[in-house]
This record gives sequence, structure tokens and C-alpha cells, in this order.
Amino acid sequence: MTYTEIGGAGELRDLLGLPTGRARLVRDAPFFDELAVRGRRPILALLVDVEQIFFHCPKSFLRSKLWDPDSWRPDALPSHATLTKRVMETPETLEELEEHYALANYSRLLY
Repeated sequence: MTYTEIGGAGELRDLLGLPTGRARLVRDAPFFDELAVRGRRPILALLVDVEQIFFHCPKSFLRSKLWDPDSWRPDALPSHATLTKRVMETPETLEELEEHYALANYSRLLY
């Protein structure tokens, strides 16, 4: 396996809690064939060797109802295009960005 060390797995705490362990970028591995999408293998993968995970306050997760789909309000947030327009200077209009980030178009551009 060819890999590049990128630092501690603690950098992934926003996704996993607070893990300890190592993270590295892998350029090729036997499992890449299983990750192929539309016949294209990935060129990189992030491999995380987690030793421990320290979760933040479990009561806050229960109170937030994060895992309860009935509490989700995706329309309460601005669209991806709106956020992009607010934080970046782009030549595209908001309407052009909305079209670019539309699910059908964006899904087609991903792979």
C-alpha cells in the first residue's frame, strides 16, 4: 500500500467524535476496486486507524434529536448556492449557482 501520513485522526473529530489514532492518504489499496463508481476507481482514499473515540456529552445528542428524522428541517438552512454567494466573490449569479448545485446536475458532475 502506498500512503502519505497526514496527521492525527483527531482532525476528524467533527465527523467521529474525538478519535485517537492515525490517518493517512492511500494512493492504492486492494479495496479500491470496491469503491469504484461508474467504472472509475478512486485516486486517493483516507484511511483512518481509530484506536479510541471519546464522544462528547451524550445528553446533548439526545437533547438535540440529531438522530430523529422528524426533527430535521433542511429548508431552515440557506441553499449551498446562497452560502457560496455569501462567502465568495463569484462571477455567477445566484440563479446560475442554484442550477449548478441542483441535485441532478451536481450528481452528474461528481464522477
